Amino acid sequence: MTAPFRIKGLDHVVLRAIDISAMKRFYCDILGCVLERAQPDLGLYQLRAGQSLIDLVDMQGKLGRAGGRPPGIEGRNMDHFCIGIDPFQECELRAHLKAHGIAVGEVADRYGAEGGGPSLYIKDPEDNVLELKGPPS
Repeated sequence: MTAPFRIKGLDHVVLRAIDISAMKRFYCDILGCVLERAQPDLGLYQLRAGQSLIDLVDMQGKLGRAGGRPPGIEGRNMDHFCIGIDPFQECELRAHLKAHGIAVGEVADRYGAEGGGPSLYIKDPEDNVLELKGPPS
């Protein structure tokens, strides 16, 4: 039986954060997200990432305290998530990330929602793995 809906795309991901300030700086200042909505009483900060959102939950806030142990090497939130970027200019991208002290993985052609294309892996300040993926080759 076919579902009575179609998936449009990634709406949002939610990351639990120990150092909310470092996470906001990483996603906004380095990757270019914009703080769209803040609910400090809940410890929730919603960042615009293109057509999607990245929600950061402060482990010291109401939502964070309700969610169990904080993220870490032995209790990761997820394997990784992928952010589509355009253009994918490897030299400029590497220089930008290196200027911010971010280790950059190998560029490879990987398959994603739009098909195969160049991508690389990085980590945010709390070791969540992000894939930055360019348009289809």
